[in-house]
Amino acid sequence: MKMNIIKKLPSTEEIIQRFPLSEKACEQIEKDKQEIKDILAGRDGRIFLVVGPCSAWPMEATLEYAKRLKKLSEEVGDKIKLILRVYIQKPRTRKGWTGPAIQPDPFSSPDIEEGITYCRKLMVKAIELGMPIADEALFTHNAKGFLELLSWVAIGARSSEDQEHRIFASAIDAAVGMKNPTYGALDIAVNSIVAAQGSHTAVFDGNQVETSGNDYAHLVLRGGVDGPNYHIEHIIQAKNLMEEHNVKNPSVVIDASHDNCRISGKKTLERQIQVVHEVVSNLKDFPELRSIVKGFMIESFLKDGNQSVNVDKPEEIDLDGMSITDPCLGWEKTEKLIRELATKL
Repeated sequence: MKMNIIKKLPSTEEIIQRFPLSEKACEQIEKDKQEIKDILAGRDGRIFLVVGPCSAWPMEATLEYAKRLKKLSEEVGDKIKLILRVYIQKPRTRKGWTGPAIQPDPFSSPDIEEGITYCRKLMVKAIELGMPIADEALFTHNAKGFLELLSWVAIGARSSEDQEHRIFASAIDAAVGMKNPTYGALDIAVNSIVAAQGSHTAVFDGNQVETSGNDYAHLVLRGGVDGPNYHIEHIIQAKNLMEEHNVKNPSVVIDASHDNCRISGKKTLERQIQVVHEVVSNLKDFPELRSIVKGFMIESFLKDGNQSVNVDKPEEIDLDGMSITDPCLGWEKTEKLIRELATKL
């Protein structure tokens, strides 16, 4: 193969031993995973909200966000289950920073050993603060050390058609949100759910295995190249497709970001607020769809907007909670939105 070996990485077990979870945190993860499954199955009448930075960097600002979200969750938890986005790997349409798991210092060369250390440490700290966490399963081969920490998992728009990711989703013991592809096709997205809910024979860690299937694989509507897909007609289409394919626990989560918040091709961060309010308002007119819409995804950080990384001027970067990838809602707007959402449910 055309590659150069840079260095031997530490084993996953070594990384886990460096940053172990307390027994209380392990129990909390299992509780959080079950509560999310109960929401998807209709046993719990709340919705869940996957909210947080587009990218989990830098650590200090991400943990400050986690502390604020934990405090807010204690106030609105009877209506909304808040789940912290801790996205450590970033899919890129072309090229770009691929997240702290690969390059924990955007101003230095990629260092996966340091990245693994950074991400495990951050995730453990966030969980020990009391927050359930979510991440996107971008690379399936290095999931150990992270996957067991997650209460909710996303399969992204660029991955949901991939057979390996579908099989991976079918083996996960947490609810998995399957995003529609970037071109927006809902039938393909539902195919992904059907595949993830089924059993598969595959190779894991050198063993032939049979996956159990994930009854809590569900649909995430994130818009597509032709525009948003969070409107009532899209939810109805998704509902009909899931019924046609006998999907278990049929559920839809609305991603208020990505192509659902673009105006004239440009992502507008405050559009996320409008998307959430519009969906909630529309559901009042279609109460039969409330049972299928189980939550939202929002990209949010301490400060509004985003910033570019100038590798030649690291001193210019804002380390106090402004995204270096997609634009995010600032904390004040996020808190206001969540409080408003709680009063409408």
